[in-house]
Amino acid sequence: MNVFRKICFPVVLCTLASTFLLSTPTFAARCGGDFNSFVASMSAEAQAAGVSPSVISSALSGVTPDPAVLSFDRRQRGTFNKTFEQYIATRVGPGRINIGRAMLQRHAALLSRIEQRFGVPPQIIVAIWGLESDYGKGDLGKMPVIRTLATMAHDCRRTELFQGELLAALKIVQRGDLPLRDLIGAYAGEIGQTQFLPSSYIKYGVDFDGNGHVDLRHSVPDVLASTANLLHVSGFKNGAPYSEGTANFEAMREWNRATIYRKTIGYFADRLVGR
Repeated sequence: MNVFRKICFPVVLCTLASTFLLSTPTFAARCGGDFNSFVASMSAEAQAAGVSPSVISSALSGVTPDPAVLSFDRRQRGTFNKTFEQYIATRVGPGRINIGRAMLQRHAALLSRIEQRFGVPPQIIVAIWGLESDYGKGDLGKMPVIRTLATMAHDCRRTELFQGELLAALKIVQRGDLPLRDLIGAYAGEIGQTQFLPSSYIKYGVDFDGNGHVDLRHSVPDVLASTANLLHVSGFKNGAPYSEGTANFEAMREWNRATIYRKTIGYFADRLVGR
């Protein structure tokens, strides 16, 4: 995943990066310095936020910083030089389109129910699913989310952003949505088949398979409904166009701020339905 490039693949990470410091309380844990002291402060923050001592202990006991996470973060560039045509050539090929069309058929009943509830057309949801993880068959990340977020939170460049994400990740475990062993993600802590950051997981996640948990790694109903819910809450309106310059194109900004990425979602969605 290419974090903090002009295209930000983690869900709403670009948006969060620019707004988090203006909209969240100041956390007590101080970045930098001794890592173990920082983790101890974060443990106190988590307990004050309602996370149980047992979850905190299992998640944070013995955690160490991951230099590879910081190295990856520092390699990210601030510009994106491909044209739209060059970009879609690498992301929306015939194979991915054909599989997407098969997914539209396979999950037609599920996608219809999601559309009725959230007002997002199936082709938009399936396009995002395909782009983010090849319909759940691609790389969902191999990084322990707690260690990744603790590392990023300890780094002073965006400490409040990632302190909030770390607390959200602990709440995912606290709620029983994912066990700690399944809290595996990408280099900024993104989780699941459409790559939700933990705070988005908590805010937009939907239990659509009815088992009492929001599982964005394994449950296709939860994955697709949660993706639709994010767009619905952001103002996406069914039946309206979603091309550049429309209100729906702006609503997709909550998914990804990059114009080229939102254009790719729309282009892919149109190809899926033969337009």
